[in-house]
Amino acid sequence: MTSVDPILYQAQDHLARLTLNRPEKRNALNADLIAALRQALDRAASDDSVHVVLLTGAGKDFCAGMDLHVSQANPTAADHLNTARQIRDLLLAIRHHRCPVIAAIHGRALGGGAGIASASDLILAAQSASIGYPEVNFGFVPAMVAALLRRSVSEKRTFEYLVSGDAIPADEACRLGLINHVFADEEFAARAEEFASKLAQKSGSALSLTKVLLNHTEGMTLEKALEAGVQMNVIARGTPDAQSGIASFSGAKKP
Repeated sequence: MTSVDPILYQAQDHLARLTLNRPEKRNALNADLIAALRQALDRAASDDSVHVVLLTGAGKDFCAGMDLHVSQANPTAADHLNTARQIRDLLLAIRHHRCPVIAAIHGRALGGGAGIASASDLILAAQSASIGYPEVNFGFVPAMVAALLRRSVSEKRTFEYLVSGDAIPADEACRLGLINHVFADEEFAARAEEFASKLAQKSGSALSLTKVLLNHTEGMTLEKALEAGVQMNVIARGTPDAQSGIASFSGAKKP
């Protein structure tokens, strides 16, 4: 039997494309897929030519969440802890990745799939897509993805979506600020690729440092955030990209 790569990886023109590749299972997360996605993220992070990472899903859905059919028989508390930490580490790998990570969702992004999207820096969605946290419908709690959703929408909206278990249509999620852009279904793949490719042509150091700054200043007082901005200003000015850009700008201004 031919083995199928759980993650498809392609890097070109400063853009790494990572595709969840279990379409027959709606890209549901299992240990192999989680491990392969972590490895692909690490591969992109170690490639200096990559400026942006684009996450997509093969088949009809982005990701249907955890694969409930591979649960261990009579799992122990240690088993549950290990699984939860695998998911936590994946979400943190996306959140702390050197590059901006874009999730391009079509079909459904549910549970852990919604978590992957929510951990990303930007979310693009097809018009017919939906994102949801259905764990409550199974007597479960979306405990880790809750922290990510709470950082994107209000507390009351977060609570409503977590306890209702209902899928959120892409247009509504965009109005609330959870999704950045919604594209017509027939244009989605091309528009998402165009968006990611355009961003990938920006300075890699500027993109990375901007992400670091936003993550670092989260929850800071205004004074501390501004001081962090001062320090980042100095760091950014010392990068080759900034020095080259300033020199080019100054040259263009000369008569």
